[in-house]
Amino acid sequence: MKKNPLVFGIGQCSLDYLGLVDAYPPPDVKCEFSHLVVQGGGPAATALVALARWGLRAHLAGVVGDDDFGEQIRSFLAAEGVDASGLRIRQQQRSQFAFIVSEPSCARRTVFWQRPTGESLQPDELDADLLLQSSALHIDGLFPEASLWACRKARAAGIPVVLDAGTLRPGMLDIIPACDCVITSEVFSRAFADSPAATCLRLAALGVKLAGVTLGARGYLAFAAGRWIEKGVYPARAIDTTGCGDVFHAGVTYGLVQGWHAEQALDLGAWAAAAVSEQMGGRKGIPPLQTLAEKYNDGS
Repeated sequence: MKKNPLVFGIGQCSLDYLGLVDAYPPPDVKCEFSHLVVQGGGPAATALVALARWGLRAHLAGVVGDDDFGEQIRSFLAAEGVDASGLRIRQQQRSQFAFIVSEPSCARRTVFWQRPTGESLQPDELDADLLLQSSALHIDGLFPEASLWACRKARAAGIPVVLDAGTLRPGMLDIIPACDCVITSEVFSRAFADSPAATCLRLAALGVKLAGVTLGARGYLAFAAGRWIEKGVYPARAIDTTGCGDVFHAGVTYGLVQGWHAEQALDLGAWAAAAVSEQMGGRKGIPPLQTLAEKYNDGS
C-alpha cells in the first residue's frame, strides 16, 4: 500500500439526526420514533471519515455556519482525524442539517434536509498547494464553481478525480468531463439517460474512465476500459441505508489511490456499504482498517 496518501475532498458536511419508525406515516398523524442517533453526515464528509479510518489522510473543504450545528460538525470530523481546516465558517449563517427517518422493515430511509446558507465555497478559498499534494480529489458536486476549478487543477497535475453524483445539480454537466471516475445514484441516472447502461456509456463518451451507477438492493453496474462490471449487493441485515452511497464511493476512491483495478475498488465499495447499512447512520458501521486489510490482503 502507499504510505499516508492524502485525499482532498470538497462538498457537503452535515449534522444528522436519525430515528427509526415501523413504517412511514400518512399525513396529519403523530408518529413515534425510537433509537435517536446524532452523527456527522454529508456525502463528501462521510467518505473522508471512511478514508481516514482506513489509514489515509483526509482534508475537507466546504461551508458551515457559525451555529451549534457547525461546531458539532467540526467536532465529529476532528474526532475522526479528518483535517477540517478547509471548512469556511459563514458568520450568522446556518449549517447543513438533516433529520432522517429509517424503516428497518424495508431498509428504506427518508431524508429531510436544509442546505448551508451563506455564500457558496469559492475557488480562492481552496488550499491549492495541498490539493496538488493529494493522491485523489473526491467531490460531491455541491459547490460547482470551486469543484470545477479544483477538478481542472487536479486533472492537469495527473491527480485522479472521483465524483459522487447523487443528484443532477446545476454545474454537474460541466464538472463531469473533468473527472476520471463518476458513479451516480439511480436518481441521477434517471435524469441523465434512459437506463443505467446508457448513463455509463454517456459518461464514458464524456471522457470518464470509470463510470458506474449504484442500484440499491440490485447492486451496481459500471463500465471501465471497455468492459462491463455488474455485481449484486453483499448480504446484510440492513436497518438504515443512510451513508451507504457515501461509503461506496469512499471504497472506490481508496482502491484507486492504492492502484487497485476497477473490480476490486468497486467490490470494496459494495462490501463497506453493506456493513454501513447494518448500523444507524452513515459512519458507525464503516469497517475498521484491520478488517479491510484482512479481507483484501492489501489489494492483491
